Amino acid sequence: MISLNIEKTFGFISEASVSAYEAQVKAAQEALENSTGKGNDFLGWLHLPSSVSKEHLADLKATAQVLRDNCEVVIVAGIGGSYLGTRAVIEALSNSFTWLQDKKTAPVMIYAGHNISEDYLYELTEFLKDKKFGVINISKSGTTTETALAFRLLKKQCEDQRGKDMAKKVIVAITDAQKGAARVTADKEGYKSFIIPDNVGGRFSVLTPVGLLPIAIAGFDIEKLIAGAADMEKACGIDVPFAQNPAAQYAATRNELYKNGKKIEILVNFCPKLHYVSEWWKQLYGESEGKENKGIFPAAVDFSTDLHSMGQWIQEGERTIFETVISVEKVDHKLEVPSDEANLDGLNFLAGKRVDEVNKMAELGTQLAHVDGGVPNMRIIIEKLDEYNIGQLLYFFEIGCGISGYLLGVNPFNQPGVEAYKKNMFALLNKPGYEEESKAIQARL
Repeated sequence: MISLNIEKTFGFISEASVSAYEAQVKAAQEALENSTGKGNDFLGWLHLPSSVSKEHLADLKATAQVLRDNCEVVIVAGIGGSYLGTRAVIEALSNSFTWLQDKKTAPVMIYAGHNISEDYLYELTEFLKDKKFGVINISKSGTTTETALAFRLLKKQCEDQRGKDMAKKVIVAITDAQKGAARVTADKEGYKSFIIPDNVGGRFSVLTPVGLLPIAIAGFDIEKLIAGAADMEKACGIDVPFAQNPAAQYAATRNELYKNGKKIEILVNFCPKLHYVSEWWKQLYGESEGKENKGIFPAAVDFSTDLHSMGQWIQEGERTIFETVISVEKVDHKLEVPSDEANLDGLNFLAGKRVDEVNKMAELGTQLAHVDGGVPNMRIIIEKLDEYNIGQLLYFFEIGCGISGYLLGVNPFNQPGVEAYKKNMFALLNKPGYEEESKAIQARL
């Protein structure tokens, strides 16, 4: 089971100051459990892991098999929470070089609809010209510009290349149950579809079909993923004492650090496969807490790579930061450092050691150096990178975010600030219905 170590924060805050959050945390947990807090219409994720049915998982796996049997490539079209959780899990569990291998055991997973780069979309459509591909269109509304634009291109190309009948087989919609453009299109075209529950916001949706279908297509065990999340749901339950509840401890510690001037949290990994877990986490916490001119700024680094770039700032820059390190106990493979007779690189002192031991000592040495340099450190320890442990990690961060947002005093489940750029973009593009905004914005240019 995932554990949390907060001891390396106690030179900066006290154990007593964290313990003092117990009543506030309990109130936040009760607000979540009883749906009495802000944004309580978006709490469908709270008991999702323990309520997923075997029939639902079987349906997802059967649909995944259809795409696995008929596609060399599957494009996941989505943005934000409709994309990052999926990519986080797939990248964490995949061989780093799968996409370069000739013999593949699953379709290559590609992502679109998360940017509006003409070159990216052109190069994608060129790459797909001789490929048997399918598309998962993930959008509650079907009108999110980035995703809708990509899907419009991919739908046409899939139909032109593979014919209407095959396109109907290999395009899947994950959308609203009843309303929205994507729902209308799915019903009209006869696509297989799955529902994004109304009460689950995008950034909390990775354990819904939004994440589960693409993860299954990529060849991973979604039952184990859900099992890990369900066990973490129990471990972070309202009945678990504060001192033994890792999510409660995490939420309390980060809020106490914030109160003491640590305005930036840097999520750290020493395993490059966790890069997109950090990207997902940045959205989860940034979009949930960045409101009312407050909130910890979520940043991320990949060590030891970024020790040679961001490491200097972290060690000696402004002391407004703290680090949360995801520490993976066991690796999947074994590789020892060889001996070299000439020893020109001076590495013979490492001969016979496993590479992971070198990495672990880099992790420990970095933590000690950063704490000595004035950077509080928390460690999240997970056993290994597999479906069960990643499922735990996802739920740990989700429940920690819900508690933390309520401790901060904001609504962690809305995102009003995301709409500002869209209004300006639509006005600049002269979208129908934005005539007044278009005039106003043109006057400013």
